[in-house]
Parts: sequence; structure tokens; C-alpha cells
Amino acid sequence: MNLSRRHLTRLRQMYRSSGWPCQDTLEVDLIAAGLLSLHWDADGRSTIRLTAAGIDSLAAYGADNREARSAHEQLVEQVAQHQHAQGRIAWRGLSLRASIVRDAVGRLAVEEAPDDPEHLELPELLCVPDDVIAPAAREWVVAMPDVFSLRHTSREAYLEPVIHEIKVSRADLLGDLRKASKRAAYLAMAPRLYYVLGRTSAGKPIATPEEIPDECGVMGLDAQDHLVCLREAPQRPFVRLRFDVWMALARATPVRSAESGAQQSF
Repeated sequence: MNLSRRHLTRLRQMYRSSGWPCQDTLEVDLIAAGLLSLHWDADGRSTIRLTAAGIDSLAAYGADNREARSAHEQLVEQVAQHQHAQGRIAWRGLSLRASIVRDAVGRLAVEEAPDDPEHLELPELLCVPDDVIAPAAREWVVAMPDVFSLRHTSREAYLEPVIHEIKVSRADLLGDLRKASKRAAYLAMAPRLYYVLGRTSAGKPIATPEEIPDECGVMGLDAQDHLVCLREAPQRPFVRLRFDVWMALARATPVRSAESGAQQSF
């Protein structure tokens, strides 16, 4: 049986629980596969326990997740150091708010300056006509870009914020691309967004640039594991950083240089 993420998540939940049955199709699949087993007590109450095969499957799932996280963290660090080498200040794991707007049929747009209702930046593929946007359609979204960077400059107009979203799993990438609101939130945080594509265990890229939406740039790895730009991100106008973004940057620690360990500063 090919176990889906939902099956494996249920296995983990059952391992952590008291074993009360859910009596749904996921449970039936796992029992039929020999990964869960039914037990009855003296009063006829049923509970479910993982079998030895179920524990083995859960252990393999955990190992795969740790390997994926490690590969992701390594590529995040590589991208952050690459931005540092380009003379930029980079942060990892920021939690930032972004404002997006949605029309009556659910189409998305990016609101670059939510305190200025006259200014809307509408990137291609997320375009909403001005006349269908109402103030009530605004949504605040919290997103955590893998790498957020700025130019090292004292003039706000020259900051050029860029977001890099790192993907080392094709399934994770495809799932992310289906979240238009997340992409719109990133585009509200920075005028340029790049997807950085890792490689499979066979050494092939997890996707092609053509699979990435046109409003995003694409980066990948060459044969020597150096970062290369596969498609430039469109340059959209930069308005300014909101005050809450400045505060988030002030609370966070920028990426340190890999060579010197020196902390970056404004």
C-alpha cells in the first residue's frame, strides 16, 4: 500500500493517543494494511494500537521528514549567504503581516500600501479590476518567508526587498503553488519573489521554470551546487516598508557571515 501523508499523519496521531477508534476510511486502510490493529477489553470496548509494521512505517516517515528539513535548512542558509555576498542584509524565519484584497469572485490582488487606499499594485495573474475592490475585501495574512533581504543602504527608496522561497520537495512546491493567497502575501511584502528549487535524490530539479507562475523569479542549483538564476523576477515598483515590517526586522537577528561570523547591521 502506498501511504499518503494523511495516512502517515493518522499513524502518528494514533501513536500519541489513547487508541480510541475514529471509524473512518483512513483507519480502515491502515488496519487492512496491517499497520493498525483492533483490540477489545472485557467490556467490549475497542481500541486501536500500532503494529510493529506501523511503528516501522512511522519511523521511516520521521527519518524522511528529518532529511527533508535538513536539505531545506541547508538551502535556506545557502541562499541567505548568497544574498549576504551580494551586499544585502538577510533574515530567515521572519513572521510578517501582509495585506491582500479579494474581489466578489475570490480573485486576489496585492495591496502594497494598505494605509493608502488609492495605491494598489496588481501583479499579472493576480489582477483585480479597481472597480470591484471594496475596503471590506482586505485580508491580513501572516506569512513566513524563508529568506527576506534588503540592500545595505541608508536610503529607503533603494532598499529593494526580495523574498526567496526555498523548495526541496516537488510535492511541497506544488502544494505551495496552489496557495494564491500566500503568493499574494509575499508579493505584498517585497516587489520581487523568487522560488529556489532544490533537486531530487537523482540529481534532477524538482520542477522547471515554466511550472512557476510568471510573477515569480526562479533560481536553482548547477552541477557544482552553486545558485544560478533560471528566470529573473519581474521588477515591480517599491513603495516603502511598513512600520510593522521595520519593527519585525528590528526584533530579529540578521544572518551572520559564514566566514567571519560578524553580525550584519544597518
